[in-house]
Amino acid sequence: MGFGELLEQVGSTGRFQVLHTTLLLIPMMLMASHDLLQNFVALVPPHFCNAHTNLSQSQMSAEEALLVTVPLDQTGKPERCLRYAAPQWHLLTKNRSSSSGKEGDTNAGLDVDLQGCSDGWTYNMTHMKSTIISDWNLVCDQQSLKQMGQTVYMGGALLGSVVFGGLSDRYGRRILLLISHLLMAVSGTCAAFSTAFPLFCLFRFGCGMAMSGVVLNTFSLIVEWIPTSVRTIVGTTTGYCYTVGQLMLALIAYFIRDWRWLTLAFSLPFFVFFLIAWWFHESSRWLVMSNNPEQAIKNLKSVAKFNGRKEEGEKIDMKRLQETMKKEMSCSQGTHSVLDLFRTPTMRRMTICLSAVWLSTSFAYYGIAMDLQKFGVDIYLIQVIFGAVDIPAKVVMVVSMTYIGRRTSQSGTLIIAGTTVLINLLIPYDKQTARTCMAVLGKGCFAASYNCCYLYSGELFPTIIRMAWAGYP
Repeated sequence: MGFGELLEQVGSTGRFQVLHTTLLLIPMMLMASHDLLQNFVALVPPHFCNAHTNLSQSQMSAEEALLVTVPLDQTGKPERCLRYAAPQWHLLTKNRSSSSGKEGDTNAGLDVDLQGCSDGWTYNMTHMKSTIISDWNLVCDQQSLKQMGQTVYMGGALLGSVVFGGLSDRYGRRILLLISHLLMAVSGTCAAFSTAFPLFCLFRFGCGMAMSGVVLNTFSLIVEWIPTSVRTIVGTTTGYCYTVGQLMLALIAYFIRDWRWLTLAFSLPFFVFFLIAWWFHESSRWLVMSNNPEQAIKNLKSVAKFNGRKEEGEKIDMKRLQETMKKEMSCSQGTHSVLDLFRTPTMRRMTICLSAVWLSTSFAYYGIAMDLQKFGVDIYLIQVIFGAVDIPAKVVMVVSMTYIGRRTSQSGTLIIAGTTVLINLLIPYDKQTARTCMAVLGKGCFAASYNCCYLYSGELFPTIIRMAWAGYP
């Protein structure tokens, strides 16, 4: 049985595993909040051009200044990015003398010069007191910078997965988890105090890197201290922590409507998590594979003592460790790389298939969940709905995997989710309710697929890697 036999000897599901897993999962709730923070800190409020400078000191009301400054679009709403080159005083006279008729008709038949918002914008801050959009005027010609902010964050996540994944195999999961917690705390705090958009992007890039480091090393530390029999349950629980994080985001954002304080609220706790992480035990399996069996034995004895099995733990010595993990220790003598995952047909097929599923699931999941404002529904309500739909979706997925199988369940959810996305393309944009319902169904299916991906990867990839190390044909 290898390491699993030693784990059973010191207690594989004892008090240590419960406390260890719980403390590791708490930060995972805030990972969802950081992933989707852009929905609130980059919320685009209704806006229109400021009045001309010579109107700023006038005694007109805000409505009158808007009337003579900003033209109306085809729906009768003020244009967001254009204003009259000069105040249209005749519109004010017409508006006062008119007692009936549509407001949108005040611009009918006019041939006037328009210009951009050279004096800035006025924002209607109904949902948030401030956002990065209103603070740095990321609208009109600068509106693409909103997407750039999220792209930079995901770029950090991409780089972090490569860097922290490789470093954790060399230097250990615990030390990289400590670094990731500290990086998230510092980067998030600095992002909240950013004075310019480029600085904000820089620190959000650090948050993205930290997010990957936290997720990868948390999952590794959890899986390597629990038996295979409970990995499905723990993997599902991990998915629900992400769901709870989405609901927490909506709740906290509802009460904290300033983007700086909201960013701080989800970043400062990582200083506490950094301190807690010093208690975590390094994976004894990794220690053995890294030719550090003495520390592995020490950690196993510590776990046995914590689980009330001190006598069993004292029986573990170097001889016992070598006999039990002879195969694993022999595999650790060589050098290995990610190329081992493509060395044989079986491993190559499994790696490519899992990577393709991860890519399609993540692409669609985040594409739906990271821009909720486009659905035209109250941003707090839609965040709750999109978070809550994960709960039944993941329950159905667990039941389906149990009775139907993982491969069938995975493919089924992807087919249904893809169908809902295609149907949504055919629904007229003004049918917001129908579009939102289809999006919620699709997001639930992608969430279920995401959960299945985690379980698949957590169980298959360690097996694939061990097969590669052992020279499995």
